[in-house]
Amino acid sequence: MTREFEFERPIVELEKRLKDLQALSEDGQIDLSREIQAIADKIALMKAEIFKSLEPWQYAQIARHIDRPSTLDYLKILCGDSFVELHGDRLFGDDAAMVAGFGRIGPHAVAVIGHQKGHDTDENLFRNFGMPHPEGYRKAMRVMRLAERFKKPIVIFIDTPGAFPGIGAEERGQSEAIARNLADMSRLGVPILCFVIGEGGSGGALAVGIGDRVFMLEYSIYSVISAEGCAAILWKDASRAKDAARALRLRATDLLEFGIIDQILPEPVGGAHRDPAATAATIRATILEHLAALLPLSADELLARRYAKFRAMGRYKVQDDAEIPA
Repeated sequence: MTREFEFERPIVELEKRLKDLQALSEDGQIDLSREIQAIADKIALMKAEIFKSLEPWQYAQIARHIDRPSTLDYLKILCGDSFVELHGDRLFGDDAAMVAGFGRIGPHAVAVIGHQKGHDTDENLFRNFGMPHPEGYRKAMRVMRLAERFKKPIVIFIDTPGAFPGIGAEERGQSEAIARNLADMSRLGVPILCFVIGEGGSGGALAVGIGDRVFMLEYSIYSVISAEGCAAILWKDASRAKDAARALRLRATDLLEFGIIDQILPEPVGGAHRDPAATAATIRATILEHLAALLPLSADELLARRYAKFRAMGRYKVQDDAEIPA
């Protein structure tokens, strides 16, 4: 049973009424098929209307839903028993907020890396709410280098509020680990597919986000800072997160318009947590389609295209009378 948001309450109330009518109808004493169909139609119409007109802040809420499928949830569906997780960065230790290993998706053996959140308080504490320490990013890069050595493509799932900002993480070189990943990922000679499956927060997301193709699930978000953090900086008031979410342009449609991502992947109405298997099937089809296009390319071709892709991001305007430094 999924937990609902405030804007979903009218749908939930109708769904409860529908279940009650279905239970009465199953007794066989009353034929309620017409009433059941009418309520089912009304629910479908209401869902379409509500989720078609969501505010950016509501997208952020869905992206953070406690039941939203995580990296390991998708790997159970996509890889089955073939996924083998690797642990540790060979420098300090392991980081449960970052999952990394190898598995098989369709006919392809791939390296899989992803942020990992929890579905309850205990699991979130163990996974540090999906916020990696430096050893998490170094573990991810260790596995990516293995993938390059054995010429295996890399699939990455992004879902983090951001890199962990604690004292220990800073002492162990958080910013260096992120910067190192940015530099090294740009030079890996194998295909890299990145999927934003929930939150794409700041450098913590970008540290594993340098891909030949970058995709976002429909209700995911991708931003330089969280809405709460942005509101606290701009207005000294985190309660203005709704205003910040609107200004940050963090929805998939915004990121596609800016040229930051390559494609938006549809989700079931209401979000991926409503039907994880259907969402995983969409991801699987996308992986197979784009690996078929990227695997025939040489390493030099991949690197040239990846460089051009990220160099083309951003917009700027030079005024006619502006001085341009030599």
